[in-house]
Amino acid sequence: MFIFDAHLDLSMNALEWNRDLRWPISEIRESEVGMTDKPDRGKNTVSFDAMRKGNIGLCVATQIARYVHQDNPLPGWNSPHQAWAQTQGQLAWYRAMEEAGELVQITNLEQLNAHLEQWNTSTDEHKPIGYILSLEGADSIISIEHLQRSYEQGLRAIGPAHYGPGTYAYGTDSVGGIGTKGKELLKEVARLNMILDATHLCDQSFWEAMDVYQGAVWASHNNCRKLVDHNRQFSDEQLQELINRNAVIGMVLDAWMMVPNWIRGQSTPQEMGASLQQMADNIDHICQMAGNTLHVGIGTDLDGGFGKEQSPADLDTIADLKQVPELLTGRGYTQTDIENIMHGNFLRFLKTHWK
Repeated sequence: MFIFDAHLDLSMNALEWNRDLRWPISEIRESEVGMTDKPDRGKNTVSFDAMRKGNIGLCVATQIARYVHQDNPLPGWNSPHQAWAQTQGQLAWYRAMEEAGELVQITNLEQLNAHLEQWNTSTDEHKPIGYILSLEGADSIISIEHLQRSYEQGLRAIGPAHYGPGTYAYGTDSVGGIGTKGKELLKEVARLNMILDATHLCDQSFWEAMDVYQGAVWASHNNCRKLVDHNRQFSDEQLQELINRNAVIGMVLDAWMMVPNWIRGQSTPQEMGASLQQMADNIDHICQMAGNTLHVGIGTDLDGGFGKEQSPADLDTIADLKQVPELLTGRGYTQTDIENIMHGNFLRFLKTHWK
């Protein structure tokens, strides 16, 4: 089945982890044997080869670069100008992968339809994977004019915050609103007909954004607070707000967001029982809230700073998303339901929005 993954940090892996995603997973893992600078060395799950093997023909791929004030303990760049330069380097890598025939950027309805037609009819085993460019955390947007420039480069979705306090909003593990700058950003997002990604917004920033922004909104990679009680997840009230706005919520595969009481750096997927069944639990929770299967999709965040050590135990690479339809069939979901979840909902969202 064709799979749409609404959140992959591809350029971050290429430029910060120094992974050549053109290599098979086995070769990337072998090249990292003995490396200890990051906890997921030798345990990555994403490569272009693995995506093709899983029939993941389209994804939302990110630019990400946090600017942190001097009193912010989180890692990041010391100025928004440095953060902007980092995102431009990431864009250059995406362009290089386009030139290499690995990726193709999707920015409008015509390109989307053409890519889906090619992916579903071509027998080429090395056909390019489609990507929609998204910015995770808006701190690199030096000025509103820079958002216009990013749009011209193909940016089509934006999350105002990531972790901690940001320039335009407050994110995970912080408390605060969107302020004047956040409102100005959202006004420009609406003018450009971009998609607001509500993922990572803290509760206050989430509700303030919902009050002032009336454009298209999704949550690319977000699970349910009802199942794992942490501010990174969305409450039922937030999920219902997104459902009311015809949003789609992508299910994330970071194990600490899937099972309660996970201790990062200590817990293991095996001992905590983390599996793709928890993805199905989150899917089912949203479907039961909505009364249908029209508001949930896949947004794995695989290799978003973690690897197999913090992924479902029954997932070796991203290709193992192929198991999800069978899990959903076992829970009584119909073929149409499953197609909605694996790709249909996000595709319908894009076609409706870009129309």
